[in-house]
Amino acid sequence: MRMPTLFVGHGTPMNALYDNKWTRAFKELGKTLPRPTAIVSISGHFFTPGIFVTANERPPTVHDFGGFPKELYEIEYPCPGDPALAARLAEMFEEAGELTEKWGLDHGTWSVLMHMYPEADIPTVQLSMDYGLDPDVHIAIGRMLAPLRDEGILILGTGNLTHNLRVPFHDQPEDAPPPDYAKAFDEKMTKALEERDFFTLMQAINTHEGQLNHPSPDHFLPLLYVAGAANDDEPVSYPITGFDRAFSMRAVQFG
Repeated sequence: MRMPTLFVGHGTPMNALYDNKWTRAFKELGKTLPRPTAIVSISGHFFTPGIFVTANERPPTVHDFGGFPKELYEIEYPCPGDPALAARLAEMFEEAGELTEKWGLDHGTWSVLMHMYPEADIPTVQLSMDYGLDPDVHIAIGRMLAPLRDEGILILGTGNLTHNLRVPFHDQPEDAPPPDYAKAFDEKMTKALEERDFFTLMQAINTHEGQLNHPSPDHFLPLLYVAGAANDDEPVSYPITGFDRAFSMRAVQFG
């Protein structure tokens, strides 16, 4: 079965501890999607000088954040890795791809998967994003990954469609409305996705509104991999929508 390709807005790491509308939506995704044979995750938190693929037999749970409650650092997501799949991915990039066991699954991945697949029994690898590449190359890498979908492998991108950490987050009430510029950017990117307007997607982070929403592009770029891995004739849907303060929590599914 050909797997969909999926981008998920992961939001605050605290979603790993919460039972809220976002985590319930993550759980519903796990129930409604076909069960993957493996997962290739492109997380906004694996942003590197080069292309790396996690090759661990048992990828460690990386707690890549600071200043959160002790309970968050105690969470483990003990899913298996897939060294053979990791090796295949590295070979796709020839000399540019490198295997690593110095990373594992960061919270962009495990804070979502622990709700989608709580049994932690699906082999998962992370593919890093090279911060030296132009947006069109990130889309091209997504196209390279597309054939894996026919093997039942889920191409998963995690970030947020809007992600400005300079806007105070935990100081705001949960029902605080999103800034107008975040709503406008979310709507513009949704239109671009529906129209397969790759030019707008590629240019987004270089615009004034893009930089307002993404002072760093790391949480936007995983969307380009997911869009690149989709066929032009596949329907796009949004299984999760809404804002958590300034963060768009929109999920984007192709197929």
